Amino acid sequence: MALTICTAQLNVIVGDMGGNAQKIIAASRKAYEQGARLVVTPELSICGYPAEDLLLRPAFIAACDDAVKTVARELAGLKGLHVVVGHPHGGAIRGKSVQVQQRYNAASVLCEGKVLETYAKRELPNYQVFDEYRYFTRGQGTCVFQVEGINVGLMICEDAWFAEPAQLSRDSGAQMLVVPNASPFHAGKSGERVARMVDRAQDVGLPLVYSHLVGGQDEVIFDGASFAVNADGQLAAIAPAFCEDLFYVRAELDGEAVTLSGSRAAQPDGDAELWHALVLGVRDYIGKNGFPGVLLGLSGGIDSALVLAIAVDALGADKVRAVMMPSPYTQDISWIDAAEMSKRLGVRYDEISIKPMFESFKQALAKEFAGLPEDTTEENIQARIRGVLLMALSNKFGSIVLTTGNKSEMATGYCTLYGDMAGGFAVIKDVLKTVVFRLARWRNANDPFGTGANPIPERIITRPPSAELRPDQVDQDSLPPYEILDAILARYMENDEGVEQVIAAGYDRATVERVAKLVRVTEYKRRQAPIGIRVTHRGFGKDWRYPITDKFRA
Repeated sequence: MALTICTAQLNVIVGDMGGNAQKIIAASRKAYEQGARLVVTPELSICGYPAEDLLLRPAFIAACDDAVKTVARELAGLKGLHVVVGHPHGGAIRGKSVQVQQRYNAASVLCEGKVLETYAKRELPNYQVFDEYRYFTRGQGTCVFQVEGINVGLMICEDAWFAEPAQLSRDSGAQMLVVPNASPFHAGKSGERVARMVDRAQDVGLPLVYSHLVGGQDEVIFDGASFAVNADGQLAAIAPAFCEDLFYVRAELDGEAVTLSGSRAAQPDGDAELWHALVLGVRDYIGKNGFPGVLLGLSGGIDSALVLAIAVDALGADKVRAVMMPSPYTQDISWIDAAEMSKRLGVRYDEISIKPMFESFKQALAKEFAGLPEDTTEENIQARIRGVLLMALSNKFGSIVLTTGNKSEMATGYCTLYGDMAGGFAVIKDVLKTVVFRLARWRNANDPFGTGANPIPERIITRPPSAELRPDQVDQDSLPPYEILDAILARYMENDEGVEQVIAAGYDRATVERVAKLVRVTEYKRRQAPIGIRVTHRGFGKDWRYPITDKFRA
């Protein structure tokens, strides 16, 4: 006896219940034509994930209920088709009366126009980017249903990271497990997921199908790569990453044992994985929010060069505009390299000198600044002039401004409020400077989206980084060498090591204490920065919630 299962790896939009329902219906019909009799959609596929405080609105929950009914009604004529749909659920679960304010992260099994079962997630994550205690009540029951003679146990995402839900499913008669998921991406997460699901399958002696969301939602990315593992822990099948896919897994029943099989798509790893995540994040943020395109300040430096390459891979050259805004301190090579890169990628390129505006500002402030030397004030004026110009172009033409600051700068405050921080989306906000260089070299050696080989002029990568806001300026005048800075940030910020732990690892005390202070005093800037794509296990945003007013010192 055999069952074809379709993991509908979908890119849904938060709050578009009607559109999401139609996507599920279309996928289910196509899967049915291909012989599938079980379709598993991702976690909260009806409303999108994370829906955040929309979940607190009764009208939102009512719209989700209506969408579930629509899916059931539209698929009623497909005999024997079971569809697992993720949705928020308030009210009665498995006949138990609950108060209205209780809501669940649920999944329902639909078949021939009816809701056969509704399962409520038992294990609610409340760490990193997760806030499920804020929105949901823990479920208590299990859900086992039969398709084509196979007993299928249903769990949701975090349930599969713990032993008890799977054991309860097995004890209730499950012969295999299916797990709808919305597990946010960070570097290395895909391998961790597979390893944990292998452990779970081996623990309970049951095969497992993991159906994963794909797409960008604000700062989080979902990378797809749905997969199946057999009871012995062997990987049976894996879907493509970072794209929608109807992925089929065959389940064969022999006695009481089920064996899974399917295809194995090649998976990006390392810098390729990071690149695909950043590209998907840009494409979905721009597309789902309806922006006609993007523009950015192209300085001739490494950060803006990397953002330009990502944007073109995500959107195509026709939706990307680069603006070079030279100051009195801009070197000729910056002009040359910016123009050359724009030519290589085929984007619109414009130059607007900020020198006349800078002189006007200095003249207007001359009386106030009389007798005082030039310092970071004049540097920040230049950055803010550029911010005003970019935002003016954004207002006039509708394109969103991509900011180009990296994680090392955001951590230490090497950025200007209302200057280079001005914009709508921070593409490399969670990418350390050393990784910026690495990604630039990777992209020059690879052309994953066919937008052009070797897009970044070599001199942009090899020359010392500089903001070019004063004569002969380089970043290392103000910051420790990036190799040292980033290693300290990885320990102190990303892994929560204390100052003394970092020092004990061999780093200079004065440097560590200085970096820790910079991270602390820059919080007020980060609160005013645009959101950006999260690609590490701890980024500035949902992962990082420190007070601005703070007298604690480690």
